[in-house]
Amino acid sequence: MRFENILADINGFGRFQIMIIVISFVGRFTLPCHFMLNNFISAVPAHHCDVSSLDDGDIFRNLSQAERLAVGVPVQEDGTPSSCQMFAEPQYHLLLNSSNVTGLPTVPCQNGWVYDNTTFRSTLTSQWDLVCDRRGKNKATTTIFFVGVMFGAMTFGSLSDRFGRRIMLLVSYVTGMLFAVASAFSSSYVMFAVLRFLTGFCITGIVIVSSVLSLEWVDVEHRKLVGVVDSLSWTFGNTVFAAIAYFVNDWRWLIVSVTSPLILAIVTWRWMPESARWLIANGKLEQAQMYLKKCAAMNQTEKLTATVNTEKRDRTYTYIDLIRTPKLRKLALRTGILWFCVATTFYGISFNITGFKLNIYLTQFTYALIELPAKVSVYYLLDKIGRRSTEVGALLLAGVCLGINIVVPKDMSVIRTVVAVVGKGFSAASFTTVVLYSSELYPTVVRQNGMGFNSFMARLGVAVAPLILLLDDVWMQLPQVVLFSSAVLGGIVASTLPETRNRCLPETIEDVEQHW
Repeated sequence: MRFENILADINGFGRFQIMIIVISFVGRFTLPCHFMLNNFISAVPAHHCDVSSLDDGDIFRNLSQAERLAVGVPVQEDGTPSSCQMFAEPQYHLLLNSSNVTGLPTVPCQNGWVYDNTTFRSTLTSQWDLVCDRRGKNKATTTIFFVGVMFGAMTFGSLSDRFGRRIMLLVSYVTGMLFAVASAFSSSYVMFAVLRFLTGFCITGIVIVSSVLSLEWVDVEHRKLVGVVDSLSWTFGNTVFAAIAYFVNDWRWLIVSVTSPLILAIVTWRWMPESARWLIANGKLEQAQMYLKKCAAMNQTEKLTATVNTEKRDRTYTYIDLIRTPKLRKLALRTGILWFCVATTFYGISFNITGFKLNIYLTQFTYALIELPAKVSVYYLLDKIGRRSTEVGALLLAGVCLGINIVVPKDMSVIRTVVAVVGKGFSAASFTTVVLYSSELYPTVVRQNGMGFNSFMARLGVAVAPLILLLDDVWMQLPQVVLFSSAVLGGIVASTLPETRNRCLPETIEDVEQHW
């Protein structure tokens, strides 16, 4: 008897499935916080050179702090002290005539920097002086984390197809929490970078395992609901994260704060069932029957009488199987490109919360809040116009918003922020859709491998996103142009994928080759 038919007999969306969604929701809360963490722990507070090295005697010592800055640090065009340059020697004449600065010799900061701690008590930037010529190291922490996420996605995708969804979810919970907390107590930049890589590697298992596990336990009619609810856990996490970051303004304690919910996730894991689909696909029929009976009992349906008859698959499936057959190979190529484009667009917008010169906490909160109406809209559109049309439309509209901001002047910061927020909403809609859409495209035997590969491509896009934002040194609008191109390319690729609306999940590679 086909699994979909058995699921229909025992209620494919009852209390048992709701329990799975709630447990997954708890575990996924910490993910968006960690993914957006560098917006705050790597924030660059206002800073200028430490001019204490210019102390040449009583005259300098008797000056106020403002006067020391006046004689020690050149002023920028906007009237603020230079962030990276200082005078080679005190310019006392500037106390009388501050406009006569032409030709005065300057040098890079000689004795470190002084930071404005008004907004942030401590950040990575102020901890290890990641400013000026070290600015790239600051952005690199984001890239390093997502490179870890990228390789973790491939690893956990393969391991969960081999050893099961449930056990790998626990492994991700425990190791992700340990490495994250350890990174908060780093004593050097290198130590922090290594531990952030390992945190990203381990924590990514939560999202790719829990999303597939939830999907594999629900019927066709409720798949879109589960996909949207899973996605809303990110919205909830991002919204609350803005508040947490506001009250916890020390980078070490912020990491600990956003990681602590994993303790509750580990406690609730004991009630998380294994995927019956995975058990059946691997010939573990007795265990599958046990979980199906639990599902029937919790959902208060008739006692399970049907049995699942299937042959144990005669080999272990790997990532190589994604490219063995022609249709699955094309599917993997197209979804991989699509995930790269979706992630690059979404995170390119999300990481740029300081680019509009407005309050970063308010921008983060608004960016998160706009996801709610976007994802609720997706819930209705997925069945009205289908998965493919929703994905294509969301990406192209995100591209339109990015294109508008290319031509809007930089000094119109409020208008640019509003357009960016709308674009963030469309990009969030595209991300919500692509997770569900891709899960429905891959067959059960390689679904976790397929999602692991897609997540790998997405994290590659995320790792590239902060580097794209550095392109403003080449041309101010270049980051927006690159993100615009990514959104449009993603929309074009999505238009070539098959529609999955109201179709059963494929179980084998043969199902894909025959029906996609």
